Amino acid sequence: MTKKIAVITGGGSGIGAAAAVALAEDGYHVVVAGRRVEKLEEVAARTGGTAIRLDVTDDASVEKFAAQVRELGNVDVLVNNAGGAHGLDTLREANLEDWQVMYDTNVLGVVRVTKALLPLIDAAEGLIINIGSMASFTAYPGGSGYNAAKFGLRALTRAFRMEEVSNPIRITEIDPGRVATDFSLVRFKGDAAKADAVYADKLNLTAEDIAEAIRWVASLPKHMNIDTMNIMPRDQA
Repeated sequence: MTKKIAVITGGGSGIGAAAAVALAEDGYHVVVAGRRVEKLEEVAARTGGTAIRLDVTDDASVEKFAAQVRELGNVDVLVNNAGGAHGLDTLREANLEDWQVMYDTNVLGVVRVTKALLPLIDAAEGLIINIGSMASFTAYPGGSGYNAAKFGLRALTRAFRMEEVSNPIRITEIDPGRVATDFSLVRFKGDAAKADAVYADKLNLTAEDIAEAIRWVASLPKHMNIDTMNIMPRDQA
């Protein structure tokens, strides 16, 4: 493998798929990872990349994934994009299974994948981009489960950045605001009417907007580290 390698979790749709296209255009061999293999293969076909099944909540799946990536070479960019929200329950009505999934995906999933690929990232003096959310800064009613997970990811990213400051790797957190993807469709368990209402009559970002930010961060020289980037549509503050 002569090209630089970019690994993107949650790479089958939304921000992950858009990031794969953007980074492939910049000359990376993209490895798109996730649970929906058909979606991954579609993205891999578009980008000339590699599709690998991955469940970030499963230790064995992450271990197998890391072994497959190792066969391709070192990792120049890791985009920890797998995540998402489940439900909009108040704490009083909290579904603990949903909370467990959110924490296991948004926080522990990032830990599993990063730990597994860190030797390959170290060898490339690479870049880690964690996709957070403006929900990591601003709590809202019904968002306590997702807020807690993204607040956790933000704390993890900040501590990790300080732990690795003497090492030649870079760590960035990108926090999108309202982006029109299938995020809300997943949150509302397939209820399209509820999902569409989130974005109706609003100025929304697209997955490609966030992909451009990922592309820009990845294009910077290795002595530069973008710690945190907050991205919102104009009508959101």
